[in-house]
Amino acid sequence: MSDFKEFTDLVYSIRDRALLEDFLIAITTEKERAEFSQRIHIVKRLVKGIPQLQIAKDLGVGVATVTRGSRELKQGRFKVLKEQ
Repeated sequence: MSDFKEFTDLVYSIRDRALLEDFLIAITTEKERAEFSQRIHIVKRLVKGIPQLQIAKDLGVGVATVTRGSRELKQGRFKVLKEQ
């Protein structure tokens, strides 16, 4: 089993929101959590059709950061965010 699969299996097994939050806080830094949140904001805006340059400007990130999210969307990822 790959290390990442082991990680995703563990996260998936945590059914209690408070326990999940506690676990994720324990294994990430404050900066990493902020970056995760920012990536989600980027993808949600991309899904809405907001132009990449506008997203970069609004969120104060580089265009390359937004482009990475766009590329992942084009590869079929972020289905969970598309369905919201």
